[in-house]
Amino acid sequence: MRSVIVDCAMYRDGRRTECEADFSDALGDARAAGDAFVWVGLHEPTEAEFDEVSREFGLHPLAVEDALKAHQRPKLEVFDDSLFVVLKPVVYEADSDAVSSGEVMVFIGDAFVVTVRHGEGSPLGVVRHRMEAEPEMLKHGPTSVLYAVADATVDHYLDVAGELQTDLEELEAEVFSPDSGGSRNTASRIYRFKRQIVEFRRATGPLAMPMMRLSGAGPFAPDVPFVKDTAQPFFRDVSDHLTRVNDWVDSLDRLVSDILSAHLAQMSVRQNDDMRKISAWAAMAAVPTMIAGIYGMNFDHMPELHWVWSYPAVILLMVALEFFLYRLFKRRGWL
Repeated sequence: MRSVIVDCAMYRDGRRTECEADFSDALGDARAAGDAFVWVGLHEPTEAEFDEVSREFGLHPLAVEDALKAHQRPKLEVFDDSLFVVLKPVVYEADSDAVSSGEVMVFIGDAFVVTVRHGEGSPLGVVRHRMEAEPEMLKHGPTSVLYAVADATVDHYLDVAGELQTDLEELEAEVFSPDSGGSRNTASRIYRFKRQIVEFRRATGPLAMPMMRLSGAGPFAPDVPFVKDTAQPFFRDVSDHLTRVNDWVDSLDRLVSDILSAHLAQMSVRQNDDMRKISAWAAMAAVPTMIAGIYGMNFDHMPELHWVWSYPAVILLMVALEFFLYRLFKRRGWL
């Protein structure tokens, strides 16, 4: 069991104390103290490993099932004895220019916080250390933990959006470059970038409604328990940052769609130019072929057939016609 517990501690008056080995005893002490709560952090527990935690803290079985299976959308669910929040931290991998997401499930009760992490890139470790350095913040109980985790997650969204903006500008420069704008790899890069935007949107988009509820906005906001009214302005700040992120993601998605359309239009124009050049050269080749074909027919009665200068005259005519067609197509931009 201890292999999946990343950290376990009781916080009394904002100060850390060691957690009891028995979760029920630790929870009882925290409730008896009145100004304390227990924070248990787990990493990808199995059903058997999570069973003790869920039983001791009285977690709802549907929320427990979601926490174990992962692959959940960001959401907020209210149960009788706890509040269940799902967040999706996002990581930008600079080596591959890819976006990957993990999951953080947060259970909030009257005197406990249980966090379950899936994947990498979770801000929980950093959040815990930062909060332990600010006891005044931890005094506000489990609500402060939920706020700190949500705030760290959304703030990192802004960093990832900035990295994607930089990649988009590089992609835009490549598309409109006269040297590489028509390469086949460009289309695949645009498509892969759009997939990164979709992955990012899956993390940020569904989180808007839970943040609105936690901030006291929306029709279901009064039904959120275990969240103090004094914390609503802080969640409102997180919601504002999330709105900015979602607007940024929408802008990136529109821009990458425009870039894809511009790239396809460039490819179409280049293909049309190529076809015009091919057609021009084919027309130039058709004229001497036609003349040579006519004079290649072995008729007895043909104009200038027995004339001494007929062959040079025909060759000169071919050259003159070719020069005329070349100048014509060149002036019209076909060559």
